[in-house]
Amino acid sequence: MIIMITIINLIHRVPLKTHEASSARDALAKAVYSRLFDYIVHRINSSIPFQASAYYIGVLDIAGFEYFQMNSFEQFCINYCNEKLQQFFNERILKNEQDLYRREGLNVPEIRFVDNQDCIDLIESKNHGIFHLLDEESKLPKPEFGHFTHSVHKQLGNNNSRLQLPRASRLKAHRTLRDDEGFLLRHFAGAVCYNTNQFIEKNNDALHASLEFLVQESSNPLVQQLFQSIDNNNAKGKLNFISVGSKFQTQLTQLMDKLKENGTNFVRCVKPNSRMVGRTVDASLVLTQLQCSGTAAVLSLMEHGYPSRAPFHELHAMYSAYLPAKLQQLSPKLFCEAMIHSLGLSDKEFKFGLTRVFFRPGKYSEFDTIMRSDPDNMQTIVRNVLGWLVKSRWRRSIFAVLSLIKLKNKIIYRRECLIKVQKTVRGYLVRKRHQPRYRGIAKINALHKNLKQMDAVVAQLKKEKNNAQKDIENLRNSIKNACATIKGNEKISRGDIDNLLSKLTKDIELQMGALQKAMVDQKNREEQERLQKLQEEMRAAEEAKRKELERIKQEEEHRRMKAEIEARRKAEEAERLRIEEQNRQQAEQLQLQMERAAKDDRDNRERLEQERRDHEMAVRLAQETDGHVEGSPPQLRRSERVRMQQAMQGKQKYDLSKWKYSELRDTINTSCDIELLEACRHEFHRRLKVYHAWKAKNARKTTMADQERAPQSIMDAAKAPRLPQKGEILGARHRYFRIPFVRTSATGDTTDRRGWWYAHFDGQYVARQMELHPDKAPVLLHAGVDDMQMCELSLEETGLTRKRGAEILEHEFEREWTRHGGAVYTPH
Repeated sequence: MIIMITIINLIHRVPLKTHEASSARDALAKAVYSRLFDYIVHRINSSIPFQASAYYIGVLDIAGFEYFQMNSFEQFCINYCNEKLQQFFNERILKNEQDLYRREGLNVPEIRFVDNQDCIDLIESKNHGIFHLLDEESKLPKPEFGHFTHSVHKQLGNNNSRLQLPRASRLKAHRTLRDDEGFLLRHFAGAVCYNTNQFIEKNNDALHASLEFLVQESSNPLVQQLFQSIDNNNAKGKLNFISVGSKFQTQLTQLMDKLKENGTNFVRCVKPNSRMVGRTVDASLVLTQLQCSGTAAVLSLMEHGYPSRAPFHELHAMYSAYLPAKLQQLSPKLFCEAMIHSLGLSDKEFKFGLTRVFFRPGKYSEFDTIMRSDPDNMQTIVRNVLGWLVKSRWRRSIFAVLSLIKLKNKIIYRRECLIKVQKTVRGYLVRKRHQPRYRGIAKINALHKNLKQMDAVVAQLKKEKNNAQKDIENLRNSIKNACATIKGNEKISRGDIDNLLSKLTKDIELQMGALQKAMVDQKNREEQERLQKLQEEMRAAEEAKRKELERIKQEEEHRRMKAEIEARRKAEEAERLRIEEQNRQQAEQLQLQMERAAKDDRDNRERLEQERRDHEMAVRLAQETDGHVEGSPPQLRRSERVRMQQAMQGKQKYDLSKWKYSELRDTINTSCDIELLEACRHEFHRRLKVYHAWKAKNARKTTMADQERAPQSIMDAAKAPRLPQKGEILGARHRYFRIPFVRTSATGDTTDRRGWWYAHFDGQYVARQMELHPDKAPVLLHAGVDDMQMCELSLEETGLTRKRGAEILEHEFEREWTRHGGAVYTPH
């Protein structure tokens, strides 16, 4: 307080701007605090009661890694110090330890760790580090933190994963910073976002010249002592710029140099939780700290490494006094090998390097305990050592013998190699002397490949093929003669060989050019032919497409017609069922009428018979009594059934029972009267039925199968009792049907006698009929010519309209009819 009052009393006025006055004030406060701190440390060191000490222990307590919502220049310097100390830890514990294992030849797995040298270079590099850019910005007349931040991102942020923009931070408060207000630096322990708003002010430690003169003229001796080392050569009114970052780097460098010169032990402090609560451990937080600080890598190295080690000469000097003189004379390395191998330690518990022996944790103390044991135990160790030495010498002897055998084999191998080298050299000299000749022959023989290509081209030619083959054969003979010339003349020169080669090459190129030209002409002709053929194929494809469209259209039409046929079949079936039901009802009514008429007739007959008997009795009585009887017996009337039959016969318009067959056939072929035509056709087919029935009854049984006129299913359908129908059949006049046709052989076998039966109905009767069998020629029948062999049944009697899938289209029937030799049908 006295110092500050003294300084205030000595202040005199100097014209400065507002920000300059603020900077000068802050600089003076920093200078007073810094020099007072150094003064206190100096006084404490001076009070220690000794002049010099060769041994001392220093304890360095550093601040931990800092990461807050607002990070400024102080956190930047602290984290930079942590980066340097972490690098020192990595080098001392991990890097140097693994280097020692590699130098000593120990096969220890390499432990990888995070090297933060790139982050340190990014901060402290002299030419383009963050501290350098900060000092450069502070030297400007009007330094601005935005310009400094922009320079950091522009010069250091390109392709650098350590430096990023604030919006890459995970904290929302950091993401609100603009790009010129801060930067994100990825340290070894995590990413920290720094706000550069006060970087320049906190880095500036410049003291105004007037203040320097002021403190030096102070009446307080302590103030004069604190500032007695200030240089007064600066001009009045100029700023003596002293960077806090530069001073921090210098002090940190001195600290690291002192740490490297002395032995160092590390104590790692772990933060158990983030809530500052006792007896609570956050496992993930602890694990993250161990991984970031490199402790996990150190543990892995300790697991695979050998932390205890001792040089050979130190072990020899330490334990040779406990052993006999003959063992003391051994070399340090042999002494250590003998002692350790004789103690029965496992090979996994120690490793021999080039200059020292390495032990697993705890094994060195075990070895030391054994070596310092009682004399009786030492005698056992000595015997084991002597035994191991004898075994070692014996193994060396065996190894020497094996080495001699290998040396002998190597000498023999080298002698064979010398012979091979001599042979190779002689061959090389001969080849070198005749090199132009055999190379020339090789080049000339290589021309055969061109001749093969020419043969391939000639094989593709269609014209002038023989002449081209003769030319190629002449070239092949020329190549053969050139090779014979070179082989026969040992003194031929390189120029002559080149001339032969160039002449042959030229001839082959000329011939090849001619062949290629002919090939091009041929390809042009073939291309024209191919184009013409392609056009024809396109036209054929278009025609095929047109036909395919027509076929598809025709198939659609056929499907439609089949659908119509199926619909017509169903309609006919429904109509037939309706007519049968109507006929059945009419038949039942007629049956009832006939039964009533028969009953009435029977009653009338009984009444008349009773009257007749009464009349006869009356006549007989009259004769006996000579009386008179009136009336006569009644006449019997014909039944109602006879009258109905006569009425039905009276309705017939034509009586064709006495017409001849020729008259019926001529009328069918020539008549234009539809009713007469139908009557003639009915009469004609009635007579055919009678004829076929008579023929089937009187023909031999062995020929019955060959005389069938329709499939058995149709004949069976015609035999079934049918009621009379009224009306006309639905559908078209010409209809076509196809059903399987099976004929039974004499032995009763039907396997090889299956076929198809085709029928063309013109109205109610067959106009054309066809039978297809695999074992005989097709049978084609036509109405008016082959009536006796054709089916005489009507369409309704055959029942074909009721068979599903039996009716086919006209073109299907006509295709089979014409394919088997049938003539085109002309309707009558």
